[in-house]
Amino acid sequence: MDKLNENTRERKQIKLGEIDTGPILVALLLGFIAVAIFVILRRRSAGRKDFLLTGLSESGKSAIFMQLLHGKFPATFTSIKENVGDYQAGGSSAKLVDIPGHYRVRDKCFELYKHRAKGIVFVVDSVTVQKEIRDVADSLYTILSDSATQNCSVLVLCNKQDQTTAKSSQVIKTLLEKEIHTVRDTRSRKLQSVGDDDANKTITLGKPGRDFEFSHIAQNVQFVEASAKEQELNTLTDWLARLL
Repeated sequence: MDKLNENTRERKQIKLGEIDTGPILVALLLGFIAVAIFVILRRRSAGRKDFLLTGLSESGKSAIFMQLLHGKFPATFTSIKENVGDYQAGGSSAKLVDIPGHYRVRDKCFELYKHRAKGIVFVVDSVTVQKEIRDVADSLYTILSDSATQNCSVLVLCNKQDQTTAKSSQVIKTLLEKEIHTVRDTRSRKLQSVGDDDANKTITLGKPGRDFEFSHIAQNVQFVEASAKEQELNTLTDWLARLL
């Protein structure tokens, strides 16, 4: 009986020693890599919680900010510094930042908040957009071509739709695609990378040799219509709710 048990133990030891540990080590390594990737991505996403309201002066950004946070339409004024507040919806909250539209402070202020942006709302004056199309396209191109915004969702909010002369979101999208194509060509000829660091490198938008289209870029860019004056901001609040 003792010999039988001893023989059994020897057979078990032989079987354990014959186990190929290669696949086990590979599985453990893959599991470690998967966990590491998950942690890195989670940390990156956790650092991006803000929503930025940006665009040219007089587009209605501050009015939208006031409607979202305080439910009232303010007197017209031009912001010279950012407005910051907590936006809450459905039990979740996020920081909402109204970036000044004046060109002298807009880019500098955007630099301060772009690395924490989860979503960017680019507000367009639907009434004056055709007259200001070059400035609008140039500002939007700056945002979309920034390496720090490549993981952001972008909403182009066509404001002032309560006015009869307002252009539709589809018309504005077409106008912007045509003008951004021109901006891209102009910037490509002037592009100089000397002195740029990784955080501030710009990206050439779209497909080389093709007319510019928003569907060709990394960001998910959506166009919607709204009116801050008439409190018609459902398209914006629905978009924010999906991202919160």
